Amino acid sequence: MTRLARATDPSYELMDDHNGLSIIYRQHGFPCPLVRWHFHKEYELHLIVASSGKVFVGDYIGNFHPESLFLTGPNLPHNWISQVAEGEVVATRDMLVNFTDELLDNAASVFTELKTLTPMLERAHYGIEFRCKTTIRKAMDLMQSIASATGVTRLGHFLILLELLAECDDYQLLSGVTCGQLADEHTIDRTNRAVDYIFSHYARELPLEEVAEYMGMKPTYFSRVFKQATGRCFIEFVNRLRISKSCELLADGEKPVTDVCFESGFNNISNFNRRFQQLKGMTPSHYRRLAVQRLTEQNQPGLTERLRSAK
Repeated sequence: MTRLARATDPSYELMDDHNGLSIIYRQHGFPCPLVRWHFHKEYELHLIVASSGKVFVGDYIGNFHPESLFLTGPNLPHNWISQVAEGEVVATRDMLVNFTDELLDNAASVFTELKTLTPMLERAHYGIEFRCKTTIRKAMDLMQSIASATGVTRLGHFLILLELLAECDDYQLLSGVTCGQLADEHTIDRTNRAVDYIFSHYARELPLEEVAEYMGMKPTYFSRVFKQATGRCFIEFVNRLRISKSCELLADGEKPVTDVCFESGFNNISNFNRRFQQLKGMTPSHYRRLAVQRLTEQNQPGLTERLRSAK
């Protein structure tokens, strides 16, 4: 049996532990109070070390696994929720580096070479997932070097890491909306409770009215608040969560598509196939074939590109 661990802490994260340092390095396990839907003024480079689960960046819903690497921009809401066995504790799940616009803006006024990072940082306002396995493994080594170093040496590893990622062209932009449309502390904080409830019940029929009643809101008001906080209307959010779950099941096992349909929360196969085709641009069976091929043919550029577009 698995569970989705959740938290309802305030959504804005104030990082007051810079202590005069240019960057913040942290690592933590799961469950952890830091695992919640939140935003902050810093960029976040986020490497998953262990466990798999669901990733939320802006209005994007997807899957993560060990060696997944993301970059989120300032004030872009995000969260990674692991699916683990009841009572399971992951000692070290994440390695994170946080840094601010001010750091790089000020440095670029002196070191003009840093301006080459600008396109990547602009993309980060939508969230980026890096796909190149070679780049990710090099990034893992550099993250470990940042963790163990201090002073100028640590800063040097950080700049080398940013240059590595800026040169990577195998990536996916995640959110369809930017931070300015989503980062409202009061709204996101309330919506945390709704997301918590949805996570517990999305595998069955889940009408908007039920969640609105749980939240103590009128359905029309809840619908407006939810869309403001997530960038998606309620039914689209739930369907994307279910499709994300179905992708996980299709890629990880050999269950019949019909079983995947119902286990993901859809109540009929025609609706499931239609939603899957709409969101992924292919049938569930086609997605499964590509996922299986990817495991054995990861070095084929054409296949990698098709899977990137399907994510």
